[in-house]
Amino acid sequence: MANPLFMAAPVCLIENTHSGELLINPEALRILSQINEPVVVITIVGMYRTGKSYLMNKLAGRKNGFSLGATVQAHTKGIWMWCVPHPHKQNHTLILLDTEGLGDVEKGDQKNDCWIFALAVLLSSTFVYNSMGTIDHYALEKLHYVSELTDLIKVKATKSLEEKDKEEEEDIEYVRFFPNFVWVVRDFTLELIIEDQPVTEDEYLEYALKLKKGNNKQAMMYNLPRLCIRNFFPSRKCFVFVRPVVGEDINKIESLPENDLDPKFLHETLRFCDFVYRQSEVKTIKGGHHLNGRMFGTLAQTYVETIRSGAVPCLENAVISMATIENESAVKEAMAYYQSSMVKLAPFPMEAEEFSQMHGRCEKEALEIFMKRSFKDEDHQYQQQLMEGIIQSYHEFLERNENSSVMTCHGILKELSAKMEHNLELGYYSKPGGYQLYKEDRDVLVQAFQQKPRKGVKAQEVLDKFLEQKKVEAETILQADKKLTDSDKQLAAEKERAVLMEQQKAAEEEKIIHMEQQLKDQERSHQENMVQMKEKMNAEVESIKKEAEKALNCKLKEQTELLNKGFTEKARLMEEEIEGLKKEINLQKGHDLASTVGKLVAAAVQGFCDYLGKRKINLSQQKQRQK
Repeated sequence: MANPLFMAAPVCLIENTHSGELLINPEALRILSQINEPVVVITIVGMYRTGKSYLMNKLAGRKNGFSLGATVQAHTKGIWMWCVPHPHKQNHTLILLDTEGLGDVEKGDQKNDCWIFALAVLLSSTFVYNSMGTIDHYALEKLHYVSELTDLIKVKATKSLEEKDKEEEEDIEYVRFFPNFVWVVRDFTLELIIEDQPVTEDEYLEYALKLKKGNNKQAMMYNLPRLCIRNFFPSRKCFVFVRPVVGEDINKIESLPENDLDPKFLHETLRFCDFVYRQSEVKTIKGGHHLNGRMFGTLAQTYVETIRSGAVPCLENAVISMATIENESAVKEAMAYYQSSMVKLAPFPMEAEEFSQMHGRCEKEALEIFMKRSFKDEDHQYQQQLMEGIIQSYHEFLERNENSSVMTCHGILKELSAKMEHNLELGYYSKPGGYQLYKEDRDVLVQAFQQKPRKGVKAQEVLDKFLEQKKVEAETILQADKKLTDSDKQLAAEKERAVLMEQQKAAEEEKIIHMEQQLKDQERSHQENMVQMKEKMNAEVESIKKEAEKALNCKLKEQTELLNKGFTEKARLMEEEIEGLKKEINLQKGHDLASTVGKLVAAAVQGFCDYLGKRKINLSQQKQRQK
């Protein structure tokens, strides 16, 4: 298929069927699965027939693509997706989501609108609300969906009655994870003047979100949607657009040349697109982890399946579900890389040092792959799985290297001893002086074998066994040599035993060097795991700290505005939230990694301890025998 970053047209991501069911589109998931770049997600929501699709086409850099119907019938059903290269961020993908119009008279169940609205919030980095006319009380009443978000989205999984009692405290959590909020006002005809003073678009929005004093029902109903927007979204921005053309041509805006559109409208469109490109951040989930296309698809699928099951989407559960999928895949991907790299790079047989260096490089790169993809591996069980898997593969490759060394050495000795075998068949060594000839040929063979390169880690052991097998043969030739006296034969036999003992010693030293190298490999593996784990944890701690700092800044700004407007009691009630955030930030700053590192080492290395212990015992025994 074509590169997903060059989609010719949008596809449906979440279908809204005639029966009101929400279905994820497998084709959209397939496209997303091929996007490994970080994604920036822009979602637009608004009443039907308010020109949402035009703005999304502009963000895509196209004149058309998202459907713009020309009737009062809502044209976009469900949520449609268009993935394009990000125009300002290299190696990033911009995902544009156009939602069906809210308030469609053809839909009997308005709950469906609420779910579309909630999904738009859950999936976006920047949430664009598109409305017509002005931002007044009527416009905010139409935005009643925002006041229902706490019923449709949960931040934390509720597990106990005690935790249920704390659900009201979740308001502060939403601002950590909700997208930036942009209100786009279309066909705006008023002047931006409040109390005879010119104001900016943003000041106009803030004025519309002013709270009404009082605790009566009317004031509470008036304040509810305003409080939700102020409390839930980390930043707010407003754009006002004049009517693009006069008359019925508004329905054909996508087919009109730009010269026919109002220059003020075109200018505001450029400002809007530039702001969205520059200010929208990579889509993240709880914990600050950046999403790529594959992970975004998983997130969308998780939310839709949760809604279909009758449950309420939960950010924490979605993260846990995604983390399980990604961490399992991270282990598989890292293991596959380690194994394929070892196969590709290993010219068996290899010497111990060469093998060690190759293993260390492949393991380090495999760990980097795992760390890049994994997240929320809180008890490090997946890192432990990877460590154990690499250790198992490491020993399998060690065995292959050893077997290759044995086979190679046997082949070399067979080739080098062919002449001696032929001489034995001819009885060449059976004549007087034959032992000396045999010994000279054997010495030449041993010397030639030792000079052969790339024999691997079993060279001396194989040679030791070869000479041991030739022991009877050498003794027979020695005793049959009539040229030698009994004294000569006794002296030669002692020299034979010395040669064999020397070779046995060389074989033992070879084993010790090989085992010592394996011990060094294991120790290096532990160190590499700890180094990369510390880096990963530091990055995760920093992300959590940034989440808390973002929430704190929003709350401090909101508290200041409330104090300036005379809402002293509301500002005072925020103090506990603010102090809690400050404590959390300080806790993250002083986060002690030592205990966590210790837990990982204790857990992940436990499987190595028996192996290392046995190796050290064997190594000690080998050295003792040498003495």
